[in-house]
Amino acid sequence: MRAAVLHAAKDLRIEDVPERALGADEVRVRFGAGGICGSDLSYYFKGRVGDFDVRQPLILGHEVSGTVEALGTSVSGLAIGARVAVNPSRACLTCDYCRAGRGNLCRNMRFFGSAAIFPHVQGGFSETLIARADQCVPVPDHVSMRVAACAEPLAVAVHACRRAGELAGRSVLIAGAGPIGILLALVARRMGAAFIAITDLVEAPLAVARAAGVDETICVATAPEQLERYEADKGYFDIALEATGSPQALASLFKVVRPGGRVVQVGMMPPGVIPVPANILMAREIDFVGAFRFHGEFQTAVDYLSRGLIDVTPILSADMPMGEADAAFVLAADRNRAIKVHLTF
Repeated sequence: MRAAVLHAAKDLRIEDVPERALGADEVRVRFGAGGICGSDLSYYFKGRVGDFDVRQPLILGHEVSGTVEALGTSVSGLAIGARVAVNPSRACLTCDYCRAGRGNLCRNMRFFGSAAIFPHVQGGFSETLIARADQCVPVPDHVSMRVAACAEPLAVAVHACRRAGELAGRSVLIAGAGPIGILLALVARRMGAAFIAITDLVEAPLAVARAAGVDETICVATAPEQLERYEADKGYFDIALEATGSPQALASLFKVVRPGGRVVQVGMMPPGVIPVPANILMAREIDFVGAFRFHGEFQTAVDYLSRGLIDVTPILSADMPMGEADAAFVLAADRNRAIKVHLTF
């Protein structure tokens, strides 16, 4: 089968790779669509994500949907031909975190398209992929493959918003109008947020955020005073979510969150120690929490998409064939032209 295999930074090859045998509890899925994520872009352009370097050829991709092509001997509840969104988290199901219902913190996680462990876990940008049956969530026929592939980033947003606590009636600030930032806004609105603002350094994605229904967009590169005015009277926002992976963006949030508020770290920061304004955090009793991937929220995300409760259309920028993967990655990295780019075979 053909797959998009990264050998080093900017060395992505469409090449034949062997199909492995299907386990009893596994499903073979024919690739439908796959979204290019920020981590895929980091692997492609830098050969690493955070502290994780690519040390062997790696099939990229973890935002994937497709059609069930074959079933393991012990699989039930799925049928050949079923259309599914594939959860890239293959938790062990037996460690203490899995047993406690926090599978995203699994001690033995095998996450598609990740160099976090060695040998690496191969991803989903291939003509077929194998997943455990519980990773495959059926989607109705009216949900396109591109929309179904958005279940993964939407699940990230759902988990992060749950980590934010009660959102109904609250004022929410999101740093970063990328795919996750805009999805955070959509989920926050679904959860009842009364006022949502979003910041970015680039105007084009902010225009998409406005089309998605955000109340206020702030270009901090050209109009930083729009954000600074929220610093008055010890801050304004109840909740702030950091979705850029920028230490500067994170530092700015503590200044505009009111006493007793909460800051949620969603974006992955650069390697090393990141400073935090601890005195503001202490004096205002601000909660500072992390949000890592998702667990049961994947099913919630599929439900939102299947029932039309969240419309991800505003972030869908383009779909391109796998043979043009290099061009697709360049487009996906251009924030003036794209939010979410999908690959197809």
